[in-house]
Amino acid sequence: MPAAIVSRFKSLPRLNMLRTLTKVLPSRKPLVLLGEGSAVRLCHSMADQGFQRVLIVTDEILRSLGTVDPMVEAFKARGITCSVFDGVKPDPTFAVVDAGLAALRQLRGDAILVVGGGSAIDAGKVISLSAASGKTPLELVGVFKARQPGLPLFVVPSTSGTGSEVSVAAVISDSVTHVKSLVADPGVVPVAAALDPLVTRGMPPSVTAETGIDALTHALEGWMSVFADEQTDQYNRAAVRMILANLETACTEPGNLAARDAMALASHYAGLSLSTTFVGYVHAIAHQLGGRYGIPHGRANAMVLPHVLAFNLPSCADRFARLARELGLTAPGAPDAAAAQALLNRINDLLASVPVRRGGQQLKPEDFPGIIEDALKEAHGTYPVPRYMNEADVEQILRQIRAVT
Repeated sequence: MPAAIVSRFKSLPRLNMLRTLTKVLPSRKPLVLLGEGSAVRLCHSMADQGFQRVLIVTDEILRSLGTVDPMVEAFKARGITCSVFDGVKPDPTFAVVDAGLAALRQLRGDAILVVGGGSAIDAGKVISLSAASGKTPLELVGVFKARQPGLPLFVVPSTSGTGSEVSVAAVISDSVTHVKSLVADPGVVPVAAALDPLVTRGMPPSVTAETGIDALTHALEGWMSVFADEQTDQYNRAAVRMILANLETACTEPGNLAARDAMALASHYAGLSLSTTFVGYVHAIAHQLGGRYGIPHGRANAMVLPHVLAFNLPSCADRFARLARELGLTAPGAPDAAAAQALLNRINDLLASVPVRRGGQQLKPEDFPGIIEDALKEAHGTYPVPRYMNEADVEQILRQIRAVT
């Protein structure tokens, strides 16, 4: 990154503190089980570790589809008592977490298994941390408030997008205002996760597309981050490569387990980068669209992503060009400008090829001032973006999104 940009961010005490924390704090990574049947293998592993009373955290849809049944049967076969809490909703609230805590206490559970997408995993993380620390979920809002590990947490993601199984953060919403609160703590990282394509194959094409674009956004924002390093570049390069090669197939061929296996791993790789690189303006703006209009997070990312990539092009041409060359999207000798544009073109082609709605007619111009203020407040001093936006920049992106049919 240009020295002037790095210097500008170093002048921001909050961002500089976050960068220091990512370097000095221990970063636990979960044991990862891969492939068909790994979810059931994870249950047997939990039995081998001596857990006796497990709370399964999920949602009503996955329970009704029978997704959790093989795990319940695996626990029963090993003599483990389990109970299913299926009260998780999209963008889980503190009330949801409190209900999950009540179910855990009633069971006297000694471990938690989450089966679900990012919302279920976030809820499970905070349930785990609250149960172990004795602090209420609201008292855990902020950075490193628990000061101890959570109750042993295991995760089976049902979508390939959030990478939540490896991140140190969870997002919980206020039940009334729907304002999202961040719980960031190393103690929320699961002990182990199973990336099982048999679980993700039940997702409809639209959800597969939206969550896949979420994973792509994580990888690309990580690639653009001024905190990026050699290790995060390795993770994010792999994630982008696998998503470009497999997302369309996963949408059009739901039973293609190889494509779903690749998407689960791509999401995981992008998630491994997040604790170092964080996110950027795509997420800052998408969060506001989700909160105000109820737009699913992955879809909101898809609406915003191409516009932020174009905005960052002047500052990231060399980085975009390098990624394009490493992915074989352009000739080795192509100028940076042409190579960078080849990457952006490939991203736009993918967005057009998968079933994700990107029209923004529901955006109201009278809401723009509030959206702009909240997006800039979220990003500035928190996200290590390569180029700063001002109010006019965000407004232009909102108008571009609104014009998409």
